[in-house]
Amino acid sequence: MLIVILYYSMYRGVLYTVERMAEEKSVSVSFRVTPRFKRLLQAAAEREHRSQTNLLETLLFAYCAKHGVEEETGKLPSPVKQGKNK
Repeated sequence: MLIVILYYSMYRGVLYTVERMAEEKSVSVSFRVTPRFKRLLQAAAEREHRSQTNLLETLLFAYCAKHGVEEETGKLPSPVKQGKNK
């Protein structure tokens, strides 16, 4: 089942859609940031009444929509078999 979610970003007034499969599960992402980045993320998320994750997701999707960045949908290439040549 395809779910289409419409987001309106207050950032530059970008209207965009996000399409996700209903059975798609979330994954964990971890990266290090400066203390200033963390404080600003927390302040911006509180101001927008969003979670920090939702704020980052919204900003990323708005950026991608504005700049034409699309998700790669192709499968990974098959691994090359290593072995003796006959």
